[in-house]
This record gives sequence, C-alpha cells and structure tokens, in this order.
Amino acid sequence: MSIIIKPIISEKANYLQDLRGAYSFLVNPKANKIQIRNAVEAAYGVKVTDVRTMIYAPKVTAKQTKKGLQVGKTNKLKKAVVSLAGGEVIDIFATN
Repeated sequence: MSIIIKPIISEKANYLQDLRGAYSFLVNPKANKIQIRNAVEAAYGVKVTDVRTMIYAPKVTAKQTKKGLQVGKTNKLKKAVVSLAGGEVIDIFATN
C-alpha cells in the first residue's frame, strides 16, 4: 500500500506553505497519521512535527444517457496537511 498518492498544488496549499511551512498531500484513505509521518520523512528526508488529516466523503453523480440515468459515486479521498520543523522545506517540483 503506497501511502502518499500525490502532493496537492493549489492556491490554498501554496499559502499554507508560505505561512506555516505546511504541505498538503493526497494520501491513501486507509493510512493513519503515523504512517503518513513516516512516509513523508522517508520520501523527502525532512522532520515532520504535525500531521492533520481530512476525509472527503464520496459524492453521488448522475448523468443522462441513451440507456437512461447512470448513477455512480466518486472515490473517497483523504487529504493530509503536514507541518515541518522550522527551516525545513520540501521541493515539490523536484524530479526523482
């Protein structure tokens, strides 16, 4: 199970990076805070001080087709906001 799916790059995420040194990641919904902390420390080589998580429930979607109304759901998402120790940064755009 891979813990970190991808970093979140948005206006709000960039604001948190500048203001608090906090980085946002889309993570596996089954991962807990300890697993997220260990994964970020291993992947980026930084010291994590705090992890906050948010779970987004699936949304119901529907679309009209020739066969009738097709109903489905989006995927369940989990977002983690990771705060780093003072002075540490993560280069999100670095290629591995």
